[in-house]
Amino acid sequence: MVNNDIRQNFFSQLKEPFTGVLLFDQLSDIVFFIKNARGQYIIVNQTLLKRLGFKSKAQVIGHRADELYPEPLGAEYRKQDEEIISGDKPILNQLELQLNNAGQKEWCLTTKVPLHGPNGEVVGLAGISRDLQIPDKKNKDFPLIAEALAHIKVNFAKSIKIQQLAEIASLSVYQFEKRMQTIFNLTAGQFIQKTRIDASLWKLTNTEESIVNIALGCGYADQSSFSRQFKQSVGISPAQYRRLAK
Repeated sequence: MVNNDIRQNFFSQLKEPFTGVLLFDQLSDIVFFIKNARGQYIIVNQTLLKRLGFKSKAQVIGHRADELYPEPLGAEYRKQDEEIISGDKPILNQLELQLNNAGQKEWCLTTKVPLHGPNGEVVGLAGISRDLQIPDKKNKDFPLIAEALAHIKVNFAKSIKIQQLAEIASLSVYQFEKRMQTIFNLTAGQFIQKTRIDASLWKLTNTEESIVNIALGCGYADQSSFSRQFKQSVGISPAQYRRLAK
């Protein structure tokens, strides 16, 4: 109760609600936004504005994702927002490949959380997408996992167990995962996922190979599991991505 009183007293002194946008405007590798219950942007930072290709925040405020991103991406981004708002469930550090209006691709970790009104109802959501950073190969821990990373690169089409990777690195699973987080800001599972999706993106763009063969060649048991993982990561189906990429 004391902590709540301190917070309420502090926020009551503010001239206007604190959104954090002035802070996030300074971060070029983080997309930040707040949306209302209809999925309309209420707050956006400069990074999101730049990646959408607009010059003024007024061009974005009041619009939904499906009105700003090309189809079918926009519709899928809007659907994700609606699921968070209707289900009142966040997504936390979800690995995603963001495609912007300039055709650029950025791997990021996305977190979206529902925002609640005074009676507990969901009134919107807030979210960030943090770009994955280029790993520092000079990090003292990098040599410890280098052989395991090479194993993933060569064998991503096969079943890979985290225990197996840890053994290659002569580390416990906990130690291996900790070093993956330190160097890549990813879990080992997310790194494998990214490796497989990157391989599938290349094949979808540069070959006429069937989607089922791409799925099997990138480490998935079948086309269904591949399509499900691909859509979660990229926002659209493999077939839709192939049409956009061609």
